[in-house]
Amino acid sequence: MKIKAGDTVKVIRGKDRGVTGKVVSVDDGNNKVLVEGVNMVYKHVKPSQRNPQGGRLHKEMPIHASVVMALCPKTNEPTRIGYRYLEDGSKERFARSSGTSMGLVSPPKAAYAKS
Repeated sequence: MKIKAGDTVKVIRGKDRGVTGKVVSVDDGNNKVLVEGVNMVYKHVKPSQRNPQGGRLHKEMPIHASVVMALCPKTNEPTRIGYRYLEDGSKERFARSSGTSMGLVSPPKAAYAKS
């Protein structure tokens, strides 16, 4: 999955369309992401020793990764993410719209270095 924890994303479909937030966690197996302040639901909690009051807990739930797009660090607009190798052979993620780097993915490898 090209979206990583810590990325700023924008929701492009659903009830929270247009909302931006930071990715808290990523579930690769189910292709879902947990975004701050998006897909908020009420979880009904039974009274227990830890929570004697019980009641309704307001929390965010994961959404499908295809519903969000990463924001370009330069233009702050939704963009697709690509991968490329740098001169020294290290791999980085970049914003397709502007070409801005979004961080390194792997350390330099001699096999991918451009000579």
